[in-house]
Order: sequence, then structure tokens, then C-alpha cells
Amino acid sequence: MLFTTLALAGFNPRGRAAPARMPVRRPLFRDAAAETGLDCFLYVAPTRQHYMPEIIGAGVALFDYDNDGDLDVYVLQDGPVNPGVKPLEPPPAGWKPGNRLFRNMLSETGKLHFVDVTEKAGVGNIGIAMGVAVGDYDNDGYQDLYVTNFGHNILYHNNGDGTFTDVTQQAGVDDPRWSTSAAWVDYDGDGLLDLFVCNYVDFTVADNKRCYAPAGELDYCSPRSYNPQTSRLFRNLGNGRFEDVSGSSGIGSQSGYGLGVICADFDRDGRADIYVANDSAANFLWLNQGNGTFKEGALEAGLAYSADGLAKAGMGLAADDIDNDGHLEVIVTNLTGEGVTLFRGDGEGLYDDATAQFRLAQTTFGHTGYGVGFFDYDNDGLMDLFIANGAMVIIESLRAHQKGFYPYAQKNQLFHNQGAGKGFREVTDSAGPGLQLVEVSRGAAFGDINNDGAVDLVVTNANGPLQLFINEAGAQGHWLLVRLESAKGNRFGVGAEVGLLRRGQPTLWRRAHTDGSMLSASDIRVHFGLGNNPKIDAVAVHWPDGSKEQWGNIRADRIVTLRKGTGRSISGA
Repeated sequence: MLFTTLALAGFNPRGRAAPARMPVRRPLFRDAAAETGLDCFLYVAPTRQHYMPEIIGAGVALFDYDNDGDLDVYVLQDGPVNPGVKPLEPPPAGWKPGNRLFRNMLSETGKLHFVDVTEKAGVGNIGIAMGVAVGDYDNDGYQDLYVTNFGHNILYHNNGDGTFTDVTQQAGVDDPRWSTSAAWVDYDGDGLLDLFVCNYVDFTVADNKRCYAPAGELDYCSPRSYNPQTSRLFRNLGNGRFEDVSGSSGIGSQSGYGLGVICADFDRDGRADIYVANDSAANFLWLNQGNGTFKEGALEAGLAYSADGLAKAGMGLAADDIDNDGHLEVIVTNLTGEGVTLFRGDGEGLYDDATAQFRLAQTTFGHTGYGVGFFDYDNDGLMDLFIANGAMVIIESLRAHQKGFYPYAQKNQLFHNQGAGKGFREVTDSAGPGLQLVEVSRGAAFGDINNDGAVDLVVTNANGPLQLFINEAGAQGHWLLVRLESAKGNRFGVGAEVGLLRRGQPTLWRRAHTDGSMLSASDIRVHFGLGNNPKIDAVAVHWPDGSKEQWGNIRADRIVTLRKGTGRSISGA
């Protein structure tokens, strides 16, 4: 816990000793959305028809679209599913339909403040948006956007002048089905980012089924009420166009209820694999065979089911080395009554369910998790955990007291990594007033929004306000924020592994990625918490093409850019 002493014992003007003031607890996070201009309400227009898309989305992205050195915010709206049906409640006064892009003015004014530039940028599509993926697909040095929808998807090309162009048709990356999360990944190692798209179920408004809560009233259906869909893989051809290789790659060989996706080298063979969280079905691990094809291997790797052998309601995903042993751990969020599943890696491609050992089974059992991420909020060198929660079926204890959409609201959760085999301890109650609110939270994105070395959060709430949680706790530890840059191919180093070397301490390994969580995209920059010791011996980068470099003379408490080809070439691990 971070404390701030407001006053010391002293003397008042009358000569009497003033009472000593106790240290005042300072919240770990502060909700600063309203004060910084992030005025955005995510109106889903819920109806008594309980259309499934009402309960699923939408996400949010943190990315520097104008390359001015600070993170901008792109917020999705999932809108009315059937405009012909009256919603349970109207939108709030002043509500703007469509997706919104907010420009961060920090670098221009020195103050954290956002300006809505949606119309100028041309990214305000009005539809039923679900997820967003961020990546520079044409290697022009500007990050582009892929937006998934219940309906046609959109690829926005970043023109580099503050505007975007819809190039979906020219690029050949549309999918008219219900798409959810997406991810950019260079699966074939050619320096061009390819695109993976999760698809959910074959729901249509015309075929909306009637499902019921235990008390007998209408409620949202399980995905099992509809047929699962196959995911899509689009290979980047390098000329602004993509080829649908879902069939030839093997990705289209199995259907699933895909909600979350994250790309990493799960089997440690040097190639990017793709892990998909399936709702109410076994998760998929698409293992990259290195010849343009993938083999589904979740069961053999131990990532298909939890320890009890059950297929849970897989939704959000995160993968990081949370115990600093050099091996990936993977977390999957699930439904209320299931709890999260945390898989521990052995470094050779095998995983076991270690949820109980990390003390997450009981604390998450009563929540439905969506957006999720490991991040070092207090800069002590250990990855902590945040989960955005919100139910998908009616919570009976809320039904009699709330109206409209709110029988699905739950509190979000923040966990502190205690290290040394002690697992995670929930610290939500001390995290600040913003985390005490009970909302139907969905997307969560992670990044240092004010460039102070502490990772902040942005959370979307269905039929609720956007929340920006500014990290107030990170100042108690030293830090380093690494931005990767490559002159040729994969300009932002998506998929690179970055290691921070310190004498006498384990190397901290982190990945450069924007995917994970659910329906959302996070800061591509790689963050390290250093605790009380600012000493850095070197930083190593294992680039996606297999080359390895190392840089010395790097100082803590700053943002650094590491350019491919400027470091010392290294071999081995």
C-alpha cells in the first residue's frame, strides 16, 4: 500500500502542540475519465428480446495513432441490435452514436487531456462493434485498426496525417459473420503482419431464440443455443492485400465459440502460435508448424480444459511470465461459478492448471471475467492482475432492486502478486473509489497513458461510462518503458521478447504485443518494474525473425527506443 504523509506534528500559533496526523491512504488508482475529457457512454440499447450481441461487447484500444509519443484511445460502441425494437432505457443526454477516437494532448500541452477527433479521423463507424486489433500491417510506421462487428468488419488504414481510410474491400479482410476478438501476428516470419479473426456463433436477429433464467424470466442464451463458427486467418501479401488461408492453414478445420485470442510462442520452437478462448467449449491452441500450416494441440499441451476436465466459458486471455522463471503462464476468464483458470508453463510447451496454487480459484469464483491482463502496477518487478467483470445471465440478488440492464453488474478485481510462491492477493478494496463501482464491465486495455512509468487502465462498461484508471502506485518503484522499432518489416516488433538483465537477479522477460484481454488492444510498448534498484545491466531483444541483440548503458525511469540493428548481436538464450 502506498501512503502519503500530509503533515507532521508541530506547533500551532497559540503554542500548543498540534495533534499528529496519521498517514492518509492514497488510492492505487484514480478514475480520471471525466476530468481528462474521456466523456464516453457505451450505449448497448438492451431490449426485452435479449439479443445476444447486447451482452457481449464492446472493447477499447490504446495506441499512438499520430506518433507523438503518447497513447490515444479508441472506444467501440455496439449500438442497437434491432433498431425496430424499443430499448429498455434511452441513451443519456448528449450521447454520440458510433465508435469514438480521442486524441491524447499530453505531448502538445504537457497536460493529460483528450480531444474527440472521430469525425476528422474518419473512424466513427455506426454499427454493432465488438473488438479491435492494432498493428502496422503495411510497415509505413503508423499503426492501423481492424474493427470486428456483429456484421461486416472494417480495416482502417492509418494515413499518417491524422486520418484513416476504410480499405476493407481492397484488402480482402471482411467477414460478415459475428466476429469478436482479433489479433495481428507475423506467423510466417516474412516481416508482414497477418490477421487472425475469432468468430462466435451463427446468431441472427430473425432466429433469436428465447432462453430463460432459473426464475423463469427471459434471459440471454448460452452460446450452445447456436452453432459455433470457424476462425479466419488472413495472410498479408505485402501489396495492401490479404489472402484468406483459413482452409489451407488448418485454422478453418474446427469450429468454436471464439471470444479471446492471444499470440505467443507457447511451445518454445521459435514460431508464433495462436491461443483461442472458446465459450463453453475446449480452448484451441493452434501450433505453428513453420510451413504455413497449424496443428490444434491444446489438449496435448494442457491448455484445453481446467484441471477438472471441464470445458469452461473461456472469454478473456492474458499470457506473461508472472513468477519470473522465464516461462509463460496463461490465464483464461470464465463464467460466475467457474472462476478463472491459470495455466503454468514448464518452458517446453506443457502447461498445468495452477489456479489454486496462485490463490485465484476462490476469489474469482463469484465473477464473470471479460477483459484481463497481467501488469506490474506497483513497479516491484512482479506481474499483478486486473480482471474486468460483468455477468452474462441475471444475478438474482440484483433483479429485485435494479432495473434495465443492471442485474448483470459486478465489481472489477485487482490482485497483487506476492511472489515467492505466495500467489495473488486481492486488493480491490484499497484500489480507489473507481474500482468500487459495480458495472457490467467488458473490455480492458493496459498502457502508460501519462508516460510517468506506471501502467494505467481503460475499461469499457456496457450501458455505462468509459473509465480511465490512472495509476497512483507506480511511483514507489523504478521502471523502464521500451519501444521497439524496425526499419524493415514488422516496424513495431510485434511478437518480440524483451529481457531486462540485472546482476544477481532473474532476467525479466516481457513480450511486445497488443493482443490479449478481450475485444481490446493494449500499448505495444514493453514495461518493466524494477523495484527499489534502478540498476540495469543490459536489455536484450529476441526479434520475431530469430535475430537477437543486446543494449547496455540503459538507465531506468525513462522511455527508450531500441532500433533493430543498433544493438550488439548475441547468440543463445
